[in-house]
Amino acid sequence: MKPRIFVDANVFLRLFTVDDQGQSERAADLFRRAGSGKVGLFSGPPVLFEVAWVLRRAYHVPRDKVLGALTAILAVSGMEIVDAELVRLAVERAQATGSEFADAYIAAAVAANHCDAVATFNRRDFKKLGVALAEF
Repeated sequence: MKPRIFVDANVFLRLFTVDDQGQSERAADLFRRAGSGKVGLFSGPPVLFEVAWVLRRAYHVPRDKVLGALTAILAVSGMEIVDAELVRLAVERAQATGSEFADAYIAAAVAANHCDAVATFNRRDFKKLGVALAEF
């Protein structure tokens, strides 16, 4: 059985930013190994939230490029993402509304889980996402 490896945000970040040549090469090699079926990669939404946040805040990457990076992660051969369909829907919502990925993920989760509303103080952004707001 091939090894299953959970990929943390910093591995994706080294691949996207190439700000540490040695780590970038190691990350690229890991993804090549997954693409050739030698290892199975696994990751999830908290990692993607971190990738999006770091790219936006630390590297000042525009929102559309961040969403492109998340889409690229979803397309990695040999990669399994927890809640991949919800992540895909969140990326689509963020692209359509100009929202940040984390808010779009919450909006997608509200719909997927048949919630009536979201309790938030971030009312403006969730209105833009078309989510009903809970009164509390």
